[in-house]
Amino acid sequence: MVTGGQRNDGAMLVEVLADVWVPRLGPGRPRTTPDAVLADRAYATGPIRSHLRARGIKAVIPEKKDTAAARQRRGSAGGRPRALDTETYKHRNVVERSFALIKQWRGLATRYDKLAITYRAAVVLAACLTWTRLIGDTP
Repeated sequence: MVTGGQRNDGAMLVEVLADVWVPRLGPGRPRTTPDAVLADRAYATGPIRSHLRARGIKAVIPEKKDTAAARQRRGSAGGRPRALDTETYKHRNVVERSFALIKQWRGLATRYDKLAITYRAAVVLAACLTWTRLIGDTP
């Protein structure tokens, strides 16, 4: 989903999750609910967490430092810290490395394109070229 460069990513999470299709290993329709969402601290807001909880999706999102500090200031009334599956969270680097590869294209990193369709086409082209490089060295 392509949005304006000034648009907050967290505001678009609901629309992005609506377009997710997780393929099944066997026959059957793809699932529309992923097992978990791995995200950084920017996505650790109440509305995002409540939306994920309502859809039955595990949120693997670390707590913001200011939220943790405010909770600790409240003492026992602040509640428990959010659980974080650290082993699953370690896999988030794959997404970050993918974005780093795509941003090596100057036009994508600086977003020179005015139309969303041409920007999306460049992203798809960059992904295809990266994919062909990766499968090129497999037997």
